[in-house]
Amino acid sequence: MNTLAIYDILKDASIYNKIDVDISGFKIDTRKVNKGDCYIAIKGEHNDGNKFYMDAFAKGASIVILDNYEKKLEDIKYLEENNKSIIVVDDTIKSLGTLAEYKRSLFKNPVVAITGSAGKTSTKDMVYSVLKEKYKAHKTIGNQNNHIGLPLTVLALDLNTEVLVLEMGMNHLGEISYLTNIAKPNVAIITNVGTAHIGNLGSRENILKAKLEILSGLDENGTVIINNDNDLLHEWYLKNKDKYRILTVGINNSSDFLAKDIKLNDDQSTFTYNNLTYHVPVAGIHFIYNALVALAIGSIFNIPDALIQDGIFNFELSSNRMNITKNDKGVTIIDDSYNANYDSMSYAIKYLASLSGRLIAVLGSMNELGDYSEDLHRKIGKLVNDEGIDILITVGDEAKYINAEALKEGFAKDNIYHMNNNKEAIELLNNILSNHDKVLIKASNSLNFKEIVEEIK
Repeated sequence: MNTLAIYDILKDASIYNKIDVDISGFKIDTRKVNKGDCYIAIKGEHNDGNKFYMDAFAKGASIVILDNYEKKLEDIKYLEENNKSIIVVDDTIKSLGTLAEYKRSLFKNPVVAITGSAGKTSTKDMVYSVLKEKYKAHKTIGNQNNHIGLPLTVLALDLNTEVLVLEMGMNHLGEISYLTNIAKPNVAIITNVGTAHIGNLGSRENILKAKLEILSGLDENGTVIINNDNDLLHEWYLKNKDKYRILTVGINNSSDFLAKDIKLNDDQSTFTYNNLTYHVPVAGIHFIYNALVALAIGSIFNIPDALIQDGIFNFELSSNRMNITKNDKGVTIIDDSYNANYDSMSYAIKYLASLSGRLIAVLGSMNELGDYSEDLHRKIGKLVNDEGIDILITVGDEAKYINAEALKEGFAKDNIYHMNNNKEAIELLNNILSNHDKVLIKASNSLNFKEIVEEIK
């Protein structure tokens, strides 16, 4: 993108020293700025990016976009002498979105957008894995799925890319609407509607409403893919199947892409569709749903069956999501430490329960559940007991309800522990772990359970 285009897009901005150069990239972290970049200053909880614009220039930035700046004569002299420019706007985050919307308008190939209460990132990874078997594809890196991450992904896009896969997250109503109107997807995927962020949204019905915002930016000839086994999405489908082009995936309810002959093993699973067998390299029933979505995408994009099979078999999860390793003691560690909500934690516990050996669940608090927090943590405790987990270790204020409910349901008192912090959990684990144990480690990201994973490897 050229600086002259940026000036034109940000029409109401104040500009200091107009220049005419091509911009090589867009960065919000001065440590990642390269020569020719545009640095966009973001004010965060701990740091104000507006304070570091000279650092960005020193790293090679040609232009900086700020929303808090007082004109200095020495700055103007520096800009003129070094062919650099400052743009001052009312809100740098909104300007980031405006620039991404313009970049999207230049991209003439399809965009696939994914949202849902759980499984967004793993679905994105599998969809991308199938698409790249035939096309030059690009995807959201990690979980950069919010009002900052998604625009940065779009701005980093090579216009020669043939398919773009974007993940969309949200905490409140209106956020997906903002993202989808930047992304303008041709295909919209809703993985499920659960209880993530129910503390902010108040009900699952409001969560459904928030996820359906993805449709407001959908191309008029676009396709919607939904999990037809999810109760709220199934109800929505029955009411709206004549309004949209909808493809359904499922295991239980009759669907366009229905998995049959499912076989779940410790480290992988298989299923059949249209008399073909698909191998999923990660165990757990929820990854069957991901594979079905990828199958639907393969169908839309005319990818041969053999390539779809390869894409599903070869897919790789983003880090910290169901990352399964063995330590020196022969203990299998299921690292799902990146984040947690009721739905994803339920999936993970059921996966753990499907394994052989002694089963240990190390579970932490789930955040953003508001008034529903105690009830949903207690439901996890009941599930842990019902699924026959052998040892339960909990950490965190809200996780005490997991512990209490498991005990109430009859979990063995000698095999249940509530720890004050990660250090205590690590000490306990290192004392009790033995060969053939299977350990699930899962909590909301703020509990830093990655620390536990690292210390028991």
